[in-house]
Amino acid sequence: MSKKPKYYLRTDTQKQNAIQIIRDLPTDLHRPLVITITEMTRTIAQNDKMWAMLTDISKQVEWYANWLTPEEWKHVITAALNGQKTVPGINGGFVVLGLSTSKMTIREMVDVIECAYAFGAERGVKWSEETKLAEELEQRFGDKRRRAA
Repeated sequence: MSKKPKYYLRTDTQKQNAIQIIRDLPTDLHRPLVITITEMTRTIAQNDKMWAMLTDISKQVEWYANWLTPEEWKHVITAALNGQKTVPGINGGFVVLGLSTSKMTIREMVDVIECAYAFGAERGVKWSEETKLAEELEQRFGDKRRRAA
């Protein structure tokens, strides 16, 4: 089994199909298979919206005499939600260890987006048309674009 198959459980029929697939799998005491069940990760619409918001923040908010990139703002926002861990850098200074949003669940991404909105609102960020469009696409299509991708 070279490719890692993914099965999405949306209906009882899909669940029964997954059960049958598991029943048909070979067992081996020395080379067992691993089955992992997880929530879906963020949607494409959520990702688009997050980056549009981070771009707006990066263009409008000066942070302790620094203009941060959208990527740097992502670390600041995720650290605000989940705490932060800093370690000494290889060449001095400190490195803040951020979280990967690509591995976040849909619910976790909702928190990131809400935190970015709250932060932006406190600092008078004017949301761009791109951010507004991403919001509209997310509301209208949700994760339907993910299935097409």
